[in-house]
Formats: sequence, C-alpha cells, structure tokens
Amino acid sequence: MPVLRITHPGDLCLEPYLSLRERDLTGGHGGRFIVEGKVTLETLLTRGRFEVESLFLCETRLAPLADLLARVPADVPVYVAPQGVMDEVAGFPMHRGVLACGRKGAPCAPADVLPKDGPSTALLLAGLSNHDNVGACFRNAAAFGAAAVLLDSESCDPLYRKAIRVSSGTALWLPFAHGGTGAALIAAAEASGHEVWALTPRADAEPLSSLAVPERVALLMGAEGPGLPADLIARARPVRIPMTDGFDSVNVATAAAIALSHVWTARRGLSPPPP
Repeated sequence: MPVLRITHPGDLCLEPYLSLRERDLTGGHGGRFIVEGKVTLETLLTRGRFEVESLFLCETRLAPLADLLARVPADVPVYVAPQGVMDEVAGFPMHRGVLACGRKGAPCAPADVLPKDGPSTALLLAGLSNHDNVGACFRNAAAFGAAAVLLDSESCDPLYRKAIRVSSGTALWLPFAHGGTGAALIAAAEASGHEVWALTPRADAEPLSSLAVPERVALLMGAEGPGLPADLIARARPVRIPMTDGFDSVNVATAAAIALSHVWTARRGLSPPPP
C-alpha cells in the first residue's frame, strides 16, 4: 500500500477531493464519488461493489486505521496530509479525517438489479431529491431485506457523499439502478413479476396492515411533501399507513421503514404487533 505524504493543498493528486461541498452540489465529481468517515470506508473496502481509486487521510488517522488500511489494494494510493492541508483541500473542517474516492463504473439498468425469481422486495423512489431521505431509505431497505432499490432521474444520486453517510454505507453494496421516469420504474418492477404498492395517505387506499404480502412486491415512495403524483398511484395498488385522526403522513424514510418491516415480518412468519 503506497503511502504518499502531501504537504501542499495544491498537489494535483488531490484533485478529486478539492472543494467537496461545491462539487457535491454541482455533480462535479463526474464518474467518481467520495466517501467520508471510518464506517463508510470500511464498507467500501470490505463489502462495496465499486472500484477504489484512492484514499485521503489526516496524518493522525494513519496509525488508528492500520488494521483497516491493511485491506487497501496494493495499487491504491493513500494520500496523507496534516489536518490544515486536508481542511484547505476539502473547503471545510474535516473532523473525521477520512476520505476515499471510488469509481461509479457503468450504470445498472433495473433488469440488472432486480432478482429474476423467488421471493423479492424492491424499493422504488420517485422524485426524492433530498440526500438524507435517500440515504435513510437505503439503510431501511438493507435492514429489512430489500433486494434492490430503483430511483427515477428526479431522485438524487445515492452515491452523493452525504447520502452514503446517512445510508451507513449500504448504498455502496445494495444493488440499485438510477434513471428514467417513475412510470418506467413501475414497468420494470412489473416486468420482473413484482406487484407494485404505491404508498399514499389517500383515504381510499388500502390499509397496509390488512394486506397479505405477495411473493414479489415493490414499494413505491414519493417525495416529501407532494408525495406520489396521481398518475403513478393509478398505475399501482394504492396503500396507506393508518395513523391517528388528524395526521396522515410521516417522513418518507419512516414510511418506507414501516412498509418494509410489514413485508419482512410477513415473510418471516412473525406475528405483527396488535393494532
């Protein structure tokens, strides 16, 4: 593992890590993505499905991370710099002192990530532009055994630095496809034999707790606030989460967790909690 010590923030080796916040907002990483923190670095190195291009560490993190760094491929450079240099490169204080750069590779299509047969749960995200919500949805999908996540083109990149962190690194290994329209997500799920449930607070939707879970199901979630558009709801089976009178919605990631848990519990043959 080559350890390369950096003393100047203008070193060209550090170009992928330059002005992280601005590049996050503009999508300026191109075919790269950045992970931040020990947890996500460990996932990238031990479980991630993406190529690792380089690491960038604060010099004080080199010794504490020695065991983890032993897993870095021999041809991946590890750049090490003083805290001040690292902060100047990133454009803000890097308290965790741990960054890595990965390569996205060729994008996957829905057919590439949806299981071909057997029991399956998929999570479909339409119009989720909030990085925290996308990251939390990935974490929930992994927690409750979803096989894949499909995101339309209006949803944010799950390999955005903050989305990866909020997902607790699950966006680095859970199969996903990103692109197309919400209608295309439904069509892809149905083509692979999934019954699509559209989560909505509409009063005429079926209560989640009353539904038997099919062998293959896809849960369609809409953006925080507007929710799913009517045309997408009409193409799927409308399902609602019963709530107390006068309140009809929760955060989209929370709703996804409730729906995913319902499916996971049914699949495991566990008794649901009393209403």
